[in-house]
Amino acid sequence: MPDRRPLVAGNWKMNGVAASLTEIDAIGDGLIDPPCDVAICPPATLIAAAVERAKNTPLMIGGQDCHMAEKGAHTGDLSAEMIADAGGKLVIVGHSERRTDHGEADALVRAKAEAGWRAGLLVILCIGETEAERRAGDTLAVLDRQLAGSLPDGADAHRLVIAYEPVWAIGTGLTPSNDDIQTAHAHIRQRLVATVGNNGAAIRVLYGGSVKPGNADEILPLPDVDGALVGGASLKAADFLAIVAAA
Repeated sequence: MPDRRPLVAGNWKMNGVAASLTEIDAIGDGLIDPPCDVAICPPATLIAAAVERAKNTPLMIGGQDCHMAEKGAHTGDLSAEMIADAGGKLVIVGHSERRTDHGEADALVRAKAEAGWRAGLLVILCIGETEAERRAGDTLAVLDRQLAGSLPDGADAHRLVIAYEPVWAIGTGLTPSNDDIQTAHAHIRQRLVATVGNNGAAIRVLYGGSVKPGNADEILPLPDVDGALVGGASLKAADFLAIVAAA
């Protein structure tokens, strides 16, 4: 099995103002020889400032979304090149809140992933089923469909991470059973290998969905879980660092 170094990434979503940068300071200060790669994706207004605060630490800073174009008449949008120019190292694409709130289809997510690669960013590509899809027994079929439609050609471990986020578990406090998580991750791994060959065995697959200090010790050691994409628990340095330690 390839040696996949875990990644714990925090997604601040639409949270954070300048005063919140003290949490970046605390996270950076707490990363003494961390057991994994660590990243925070703050709102776009804080990317450059967060990069400056984290510059002497192992903490990477990234964006939560990007437009597929490099530049142009796209009011309010942010290109992957702008994230890189601000010092960002990664970008999240295809998060369920983008897919649901903004109607982002797989083809658009794929184009955004390609834009992230164009700018030299590590792309965290999110997939996951809704509660209705889970109840219908369609979880694995949904993951197959989203991977087939969202995954660009040429994926490898140096520029792609997959995040499995069951939509019904995001921000609800609910989590799948450990067996369900492992089953989903093993299936994603199988599909990655089938799609991109040996490169698929080295691509990290993160779990996301109400990850917190209280359950990280159970989830992160699962065989096919290579880290976590953390929402609310990443807003407080103490909680986030506890999840990092669990990796």
